[in-house]
Formats: sequence, structure tokens, C-alpha cells
Amino acid sequence: MIFEMHIPGPPLSEFVQNFFFFDDFVTSGLIERFLPDGHTEIIISLRDDAEHVYDNDSLKEIQTCRNGWASGLRTRPISIPAGNGSSKLVIVFRKGMAHPFFPIPMSELANTVVDADRIWGSEFGFLRERLLAEATPSGKFRLVEGFLAKQLNSDTELNPCVEYAVNGIGADPSRTNLAKLSDRIGYSQKHLITMFKNNVGTTPKAYLRVIRFQKVIEHIERVEAPDWSAIALDAGFYDQAHFNNDFRSLSGFTPSEYVSKKTDALNYVPVL
Repeated sequence: MIFEMHIPGPPLSEFVQNFFFFDDFVTSGLIERFLPDGHTEIIISLRDDAEHVYDNDSLKEIQTCRNGWASGLRTRPISIPAGNGSSKLVIVFRKGMAHPFFPIPMSELANTVVDADRIWGSEFGFLRERLLAEATPSGKFRLVEGFLAKQLNSDTELNPCVEYAVNGIGADPSRTNLAKLSDRIGYSQKHLITMFKNNVGTTPKAYLRVIRFQKVIEHIERVEAPDWSAIALDAGFYDQAHFNNDFRSLSGFTPSEYVSKKTDALNYVPVL
């Protein structure tokens, strides 16, 4: 198996967290659940086989994907192939920073998977052809950098209010008060919600839930025996019941089920 990661230089580094490429991926599972992590991604398959999105409960196929697709910010989990034998290049955008590369409001991409050629047309198909012809991971990364640089609209200005809100939520989600955050920004909550949905994909409240959930997931990774009451309190929940309900809504598992099923791959949980 080949696995390589790349962090682009400026100006893309302002928007993109990293690229990663893998080939002949090895895993024993068939289907895994990907948990909401606050990111938007572009996934480029370098195999011709179709892949599927599955219903979280029945695990029946509900969507077919080929060649490449964009996966928007999620506020609920998604069940996807575990990827045994696959070859992919994945673009991971920084939280709240994907919108300059998309010709649609990010709200249209939230909780969805959209074929890349429906968004970028023949340009994406041409990129994939060049990626297939390029032998080295470093060469593939250069091709993707060129594609993104072309998509980046030089006239697009980052919304400082949304950027401030995203950074504020990310810094301390357990203590973020959205009403006070809106007051500091200087807009009504209604106007902030509209801006946030267009630029990030969902409401500030829903985004806050995801980031708070991610802080919990990261905490679980650092301890051997989680103290659920202490974790719930530290995450800003009123009580254990609210924490359990939120955790199950965002992951599909109770906290204890998650711990029993999780692997070393953060946010990917085998279900079959």
C-alpha cells in the first residue's frame, strides 16, 4: 500500500488543509461509517469501479458514485465503502474555507455527495485523465494544485464575519454562546445564519454541534477509560442524557458502542 500526504503552499494553504493519496488500500471491513468532522472534501477515485453510499440503518445502497465526487460538511454520519484495494486522491479543505472553489452555495452541498463533473464539468474529467497518466504522487499533487488554483476565483473575498465565527467556535465550542458571538460580529443572528450557510454549508448552531462532537472524539482518543459524566460536563452539556442523545445523533452509536467499535482511524467506524 502507498500512502502520501501533501500540504500545498500559499495561497492554497490558506484554504486547503492537505491532500492525501493512497493506492491499494488494505482493510478487512466492507462498510464503515464516517462521522461528521466539519470538513468539506473532494474525493478523486483512480479506479473505474463504482462506489456506493449506504443507508445508515439498513446498509442498502442509496447512491452510486464514479470517478470523483465532492462531499459537503456533514451534520450526520454517512456509511461508505471501507475502500479495500482502492486508489484515491483526497482534497481536504480547511473548516469553512472551501466555498471559493465551488460555483454553488455551500448549503447546497451540506450532507450530500455530488459527482464532481456536475460541479466542474469537463475540467474535472480532464484533471482525472491527467492524474491517471501521472506516475508519481508528487506529480499528482502538482496537478491538483493547478486545478484548484484555476478554480479559485481571485475576486472572491473571504467573509471576515464568517471566518471570525468559524474560528471562535473552533477555539472553544463548549463555551461558545452564539447570541454573544453574533453581537461581537455586529450582525443579527438571522443575518449571520444566512452568511454562514452560504459560506460554510450549515447554520452556526449545527456547526457548533459538530465541532463540539469532534472535541469529544479527540478526548476519547487520549484516555483509556472515558469518564462520560466528566466528558459531558466539559463539553458543555447540561446532563448525561443530553450528551448521549447528541452523540448518538451525530455518530449513530452510543458513546460506549463507539468505544467498542472504533479503530485507530479517527472518525471511521467499521459497521460491516
